Amino acid sequence: MFNNLTELPTDPILGLAAAFRADERVNKVDLSVGVFKNEKGETPIFEAVKKAEAYRVETETTKAYIGMTGQDGYNSLLLAEALGASHPVIAEGRVASTLTPGGCGALHMIAQMIKRSNAKAKVWVSDPTWANHIPLIGGVGIEIETYPYFDRATHGVNFDAMLSQLNKLGADDIVLLHACCHNPTGADLSEAQWDQLAESAAKNGWIPFIDSAYQGLGTSLEADGYGMRTMAKAVPQMFLALSCSKNFGLYRDRVGLAAVITDKTNVNAVLSHVKVVGRGIWSMPPAHGGAIVEKILSTPTLRDSWVSELEDICSTVNTNRQLLAQALTGAGIPGDFGYLTENQGMFSFLDLSKDQINRLREEHAVYIVGSGRINIAGAHKGNVDLIAEAIKAVF
Repeated sequence: MFNNLTELPTDPILGLAAAFRADERVNKVDLSVGVFKNEKGETPIFEAVKKAEAYRVETETTKAYIGMTGQDGYNSLLLAEALGASHPVIAEGRVASTLTPGGCGALHMIAQMIKRSNAKAKVWVSDPTWANHIPLIGGVGIEIETYPYFDRATHGVNFDAMLSQLNKLGADDIVLLHACCHNPTGADLSEAQWDQLAESAAKNGWIPFIDSAYQGLGTSLEADGYGMRTMAKAVPQMFLALSCSKNFGLYRDRVGLAAVITDKTNVNAVLSHVKVVGRGIWSMPPAHGGAIVEKILSTPTLRDSWVSELEDICSTVNTNRQLLAQALTGAGIPGDFGYLTENQGMFSFLDLSKDQINRLREEHAVYIVGSGRINIAGAHKGNVDLIAEAIKAVF
């Protein structure tokens, strides 16, 4: 049966992670995989998560299935965190949502809903976008196009070109937007630019599909949610994929949410299809991670602890940006690295050739994705000078 299969190449990012683990050099540096790491190279568990898990162990009485769309408390609390508890789409009952296995599950669920709802629909993604967007969405048979986004000369958003393209779209076009902390570029939209995009969507009829994987890791929970809130107020229909991997540190527990915003008269019909799609993919959603998030968001002391820890992580990442920019500049490497302090979230690009990236790994044990994307969390005061000297050596 399997004789016609050939071995596929290793995932370029996860393959790097495996190579890094196998590397026995003492001063190795991992700037590849997108997880938060402290100076010890650890991805710690939030204290709020530990307390919520302890509570669950003490109080959980069954491992029976939860509902097809997950815990209602989790869904409503996470939506309120993303959009604001008083947001009109919540107050008006215009959201159909489900707990999903991670943000990836949410993206795939929404892709299935798009395919069911409009066979002619195209999904537009930024150039570049997170690589896994393509198989998660395109895998259901949806045509994918790209819109201009990243200006490689400035390391910012080429907004004029982006808006010009989106103004040409219409009702059969779904536009995937990163809520904040754009992956892989770190180049985010300003509030004024979000306002213009909302006007474009409302005027031309294209439908926003917002992927929010990093709320709270750019500037703050409030600031990072501006685009989601603004878009949801401006348009009658919208898709929203939320992930708790980064901002709750629940990577391996796979906790996400897929939400469809629509007219109130369509909510029940949409929700019925959401249930059927979920039934055909994972049958029943997992309970553990969602219950942890629900406990944190419903308990004021735990929520305060979570927000404080998230703010500390955000501050650490932004400090790392400044340290790396200073180290690269101080090492005399060609270029202006001020953009590193202007980008948001865990990622940015370095202008390196594939040969330079390979040499960094082979000669200096510095691991960077082939595109030049770096995980800022991996660069800290203990290694930024080492990173800068390694990069200088390959120029």
